[in-house]
Amino acid sequence: MKKVVILAAENCVLSTIAAPMDMFLQTGVLWNMTVGEKPSPEFEVKIVTTDGKPITALNHFSVIPACSMYDIKEVDLIVIPSQGFFYEVTSDAHKEKVTWLIEWYEKGADLAAICAGAFTLASTGLLNGKKATTHWSLANQFRKLFPKVTLQTECMITEEDRLFCGGGITADLNLSLHLIEKYCGREAALQSSRCMLVDLDRTSQALFAVFLPNKEHEDEIILQAQEWIEKNFQESIQMEALAKKSGTSLRQFNRRFKAATGETANKYVQFTRVEAAKMLLVTTNLSFEAISPQVGYENISFLRRIFRSCTGITPTEFRRKFGQPNND
Repeated sequence: MKKVVILAAENCVLSTIAAPMDMFLQTGVLWNMTVGEKPSPEFEVKIVTTDGKPITALNHFSVIPACSMYDIKEVDLIVIPSQGFFYEVTSDAHKEKVTWLIEWYEKGADLAAICAGAFTLASTGLLNGKKATTHWSLANQFRKLFPKVTLQTECMITEEDRLFCGGGITADLNLSLHLIEKYCGREAALQSSRCMLVDLDRTSQALFAVFLPNKEHEDEIILQAQEWIEKNFQESIQMEALAKKSGTSLRQFNRRFKAATGETANKYVQFTRVEAAKMLLVTTNLSFEAISPQVGYENISFLRRIFRSCTGITPTEFRRKFGQPNND
């Protein structure tokens, strides 16, 4: 039986403690009971805190741990719940958790972080040079704090060298299923998926993401260029002209833009236009053919390809999913 520890802390999102616990504890139990077989649990799960004392979750519910993290003698997997926006990577409590996580990883334990829990996992340094994910809205903060980590916020789940990340709060279910499959096999994961009504193969959060441009930098010239793009994306934008407007060569402009924002200038324009197209799909009944020129593209097929590349679905599917009920 695999031993799982969930490391709870003040202001944790309660569901990212409870949902993984439920997912692991039902493995080999709920399905077996459903089909009339004897339960055969696959996991033992404990909630711990740094000192063994209760913590208060983000919604003001108390979480009572089984013990202190220092009382753990054996563990196969440590789960780091999300703390939403309540994380402080320089605090003593945070450093204490980080040291403990590193020690267990070196002993062979797997580490899995949910949503903003990736900040704690990245603080260990174990993710440097490796891929990770977190909620798309936290991407800019994460990259600023942990530039050595290969952040892939388009991914719902990442895995590398026994380090796992789940992209958002509800990704705790997908990450749990992924880990169940890893430890118990595909059949057990499919059984859990069917019993818990969770899609096993949901792999991307791109559909839900909103483009949040990074403006937390000190390059005033690039910041002005960003603001100009956001005000004039409907127009034909030539990078040579924009570089000249910024008082730089095209090569220097492209280099500085990428360094400051994390995106190329061309991608920045594309993402800005796609975001505008998404808003029009959701708030109006305009056809995609009418929307395309309004966001700067005369070539409708080109915008359609970029749109699908950014969201994973077609404009029609996007409107059906997020638009008004009377939209086609």
